[in-house]
Amino acid sequence: MLQTYLAELNKIKLLEPDTEIQLWANYKEQGDLDCRRKLIEQYQPLVFKQAMRITTNQNVIMDIIQEGTVGLIEAAENYDHTKGVAFSLYAQHRIRGRMLNYLEREGKAAALSIDQPMDEVDGEETSLLAYLKDTAADVVHITEQNFFVDQMQQAFKRLPAKEQLVLDGVYRHEQPPQQLAQDLNMSTTHIYRLQKQGIRRLRGMLSKLMSEFKID
Repeated sequence: MLQTYLAELNKIKLLEPDTEIQLWANYKEQGDLDCRRKLIEQYQPLVFKQAMRITTNQNVIMDIIQEGTVGLIEAAENYDHTKGVAFSLYAQHRIRGRMLNYLEREGKAAALSIDQPMDEVDGEETSLLAYLKDTAADVVHITEQNFFVDQMQQAFKRLPAKEQLVLDGVYRHEQPPQQLAQDLNMSTTHIYRLQKQGIRRLRGMLSKLMSEFKID
């Protein structure tokens, strides 16, 4: 069952940020259950990721994955897509809580190294660690990155116009400050000042999010 589950994970394709936003809107505002299904499928790797962090005995791994999936569904049902919080950050606590509650309730909290061999595949022993490297768990990481980029873009639009011009020139177009100063008819010192001010404002607007994503 585990091999089948992991094979299904590898079929998951990353949603574009705009597509995911639309799916949440359709599900939450119009009750579209097909959109709900697609979102739950998209975040199934998050369940696997949390299960691997617990590293429980493989005899119960599918049980805790099933419990985690229930937690994922509950998170989707209770998630408020208008709050500006990444769903993966919101859902992971409920998923992990479901798993740990199950282990405690069933008395199955024996830990397992993820290097422990599983069944043979094509004559070779495999481990959970080997599967973990090849699964679609990266979908979650990429989705989180996309969310952060989107929030960064929204914050950037709230900067004063001159700071936007300077940051756009320095970081997106990679213009030397001296050339940018000439193009904008400003002194180089003023360019550096606007650059620092813009970065400081962005860090202020995104400080909580940066902490959640562990970005320095």
